[in-house]
Amino acid sequence: MPNASPLVTVMMAAARKGARVLARDFGEVENLQVSRKGPADFVTAADKMSEEKIFESLRHDRPGYGYLMEERGEVGGSDKTHRFIIDPLDGTLNFMHGNPHFSISIGVERDGELHAGVIYDLMRDEMFFAETGHGAFLLDSRGIEKRLRVPNRSDITECIIATGTPWLGKPGHAKFLKELHKVMAHSAGIRRFGSAALDLAWVAAGRFDGFWERGLQPWDIAAGIVIAREAGAIVQELDTENPNPMGSGDIICSGKALLPEFMQHLT
Repeated sequence: MPNASPLVTVMMAAARKGARVLARDFGEVENLQVSRKGPADFVTAADKMSEEKIFESLRHDRPGYGYLMEERGEVGGSDKTHRFIIDPLDGTLNFMHGNPHFSISIGVERDGELHAGVIYDLMRDEMFFAETGHGAFLLDSRGIEKRLRVPNRSDITECIIATGTPWLGKPGHAKFLKELHKVMAHSAGIRRFGSAALDLAWVAAGRFDGFWERGLQPWDIAAGIVIAREAGAIVQELDTENPNPMGSGDIICSGKALLPEFMQHLT
C-alpha cells in the first residue's frame, strides 16, 4: 500500500481486527444480544467487542494516544497531541437486520485538527483511507489501490444525494421533511443507506454527489470528513458554513461546483 503511511497502516490493521468480530456475528444476527441507549438507538454485543479489539490494537501500536469511542467514551492518554475517534459499527440497525451495509470508522486528530481517517466496509472488503495533504484512496477487494476524486457536477438535477433520517424520539423530523422535499424535487435521486461514514466515503468515491445529515456524533463523521476533503469535497456545517461540523453534527458535503445549489435547497 504505497499511499498508506505507518499511522494509516496501523489504523487499517485495527479496523480489520474489529471487522473479524462483526463478520462472525453478522452470520448469527438472530442470536445477538441487543440493548438500547435511547429510542431507536441500539447497541449490540458486536459493537462493544469490535470496539474492544480496535482499542487493543491501536493501544498496542500507538501507546499514549487518547481516544473518543462510541461505546466506551473518552479515554485519555499521555500523548496530548493525538486522539483516535472510533465508531466500531456505523450502521448498527442495518447490522441487526441482516443488511450488509455498515462500516468501521477510525479517525485521528493531531493537535486538535482532523488528520487521518480509515473507513472499512467489510462486507465489500473496501478500505477507504486518507491523510491530510496526501489524498484519498480506496483499497478494493482485489488489493488494487485507487485515487479518489469527487464528481465535478454542478447541476443538481444530474446528482444523487445521500442523507440520513433523524432517529425516533429525536427532534428535527419536520425540518428534515422540508429539506427532503426540496432536495427530492430538484435532484436526480435521494439515497438513505444508514451509515454516515460510508455516505461520506461514497461521496469521495463519486458514488454519491453530495450528502447532508443533522445531529451526527463525532465518531460518525471524523474519518469521513478527512477522506471526503482529501478527495476534493467541501465539508462544512450545514447552516453556518463553519468548516468544522464536529460540534453540531449538522453536516453537508459535496464537490465545490455543486455546493451553492445544494445549499440553496437546504436553507
